[in-house]
Amino acid sequence: MDPVKPEEISHPPMDQLQGLEYCIDSNPPWGEAIALGFEHYILALGTAVMIPSFLVPMMGGDDGDKVRVVQTLLFIQGVNTLLQTLFGTRLPTVIGGSYAFMVPIISIIHDSSLTRIEDPQLRFLSTMRAVQGAVIVASSVQIILGFSQMWAICSRFFSPVGMVPVIALTGFGLFNRGFPVVGTCVEIGIPMLILFVIFSQYLKSFQFRQFPVVERFAMIIALIIVWAYAHLLTASGAYKHRPHQTQVNCRTDMSNLISSAPWIKIPYPLQWGAPSFDAGHAFAMMAAVLVSLIESTGAFKAAARLASATPPPPHVLSRGIGWQGIGILLNGLFGTLSGSSVSVENVGLLGSTRVGSRRVIQISAGFMIFFSMLGKFGALFASIPFTIFAAVYCVLFGLVASVGLSFLQFTNMNSLRNLFITGVSLFLGLSIPEYFRDFSVKALHGPAHTNAGWFNDFLNTIFSSSPMVALMIAVFLDNTLDYKESAKDRGLPWWAKFRTFKGDSRNEEFYTLPFNLNRFFPPS
Repeated sequence: MDPVKPEEISHPPMDQLQGLEYCIDSNPPWGEAIALGFEHYILALGTAVMIPSFLVPMMGGDDGDKVRVVQTLLFIQGVNTLLQTLFGTRLPTVIGGSYAFMVPIISIIHDSSLTRIEDPQLRFLSTMRAVQGAVIVASSVQIILGFSQMWAICSRFFSPVGMVPVIALTGFGLFNRGFPVVGTCVEIGIPMLILFVIFSQYLKSFQFRQFPVVERFAMIIALIIVWAYAHLLTASGAYKHRPHQTQVNCRTDMSNLISSAPWIKIPYPLQWGAPSFDAGHAFAMMAAVLVSLIESTGAFKAAARLASATPPPPHVLSRGIGWQGIGILLNGLFGTLSGSSVSVENVGLLGSTRVGSRRVIQISAGFMIFFSMLGKFGALFASIPFTIFAAVYCVLFGLVASVGLSFLQFTNMNSLRNLFITGVSLFLGLSIPEYFRDFSVKALHGPAHTNAGWFNDFLNTIFSSSPMVALMIAVFLDNTLDYKESAKDRGLPWWAKFRTFKGDSRNEEFYTLPFNLNRFFPPS
């Protein structure tokens, strides 16, 4: 047998991901772009509905309040997505609601000054105003770190070895939003998961008039089939005598969104009244803003790879964080019961469809704004059972995580140093947040449980985020363990050219501001 040649068993590192049909600045035909934008809009509904559906009843709000919050969150998602794709990183990323804000918001909901309010509607409004005030103050963290370029300075300590766990756990860290939710209604969750994999992978070569319709719209096709199947089960009475929680997870008529939604409603700032401000609430919310910053940093780098762009230079990344801070400020002003971060599932959809076009994401932002104002039509799509979205997340979160692992190609993984940093940060990035979540479920409070509520919320929020824990561990180890002698093993020679805007000629093509704004905001 002939000896195997080295080139037959190795693959050269590649700056840009190959195999994409459209990259960040190439655009599909308008019809295809609009259909893909609608697909991204449908996917973004999952988080936009789930967060208010969980929080509003805890605050004393009714179905009408829930619908109004969903509409407001969807409206701000569209606005923030447009701002990010035009003036931020300019990457094809949907800016959606963030689960990182759940811990401090739930803490505000349980504040004794609010729980003693007997009238449910008054308690809802008072709690909403308290959340708004905390989010407005906390947004200053990202605005300052971003626009002052301080985050660009911090990113100089990042290397491919340090970023692998952060990007990977941006996807893997959301595992509890995947199959554990699918398992709450397996009769619709499992078929959705199987159909999505079959359509997106096994039937991707099927074409209609030389157009890969099944690959491009695998999620929509599978969703229509399973949604119709779920509606058939609901109409036939299959869940009539099942437990209430099963009905909530499986039925298509339990959300009460359509009946409660107005025909037309335009969200506006301070629609819930004047925000109230509390120093403790604001400080706790700053932890969520920091977590959102780290999670979005990982998602931005994954989106750049799935859009076949170069890694965003530090000043572009910092600019994007600044605009995300503006987005969180808008969240507070409008009252969305959440902050903002990059939608990880929509980043994964870039890879599933093999379309990383910026225009497609901007079109999806238009759908978000349009359907958020037309309440009844938006509520129709928002009534899709969350189990169906969770099945899609199982694939898309995993895809984003694998993009993070792909950065290992630029490092020396025959180095015990790199193996130690990667393994320890990945393991602890999963294990520590799982401990915090498990402890909170059993004890009804986090491991940090002192007399200072703001301090408890700050620590519990920070250590409940997998990307946050991974970044702290990986970047610390990477910059303290033999860092001077390991520059090549860390991947720094490859990373160096992307540290400045002019370090690679492609950066100007991907990240230059529109309308000739670079004259006023030159790359630093």
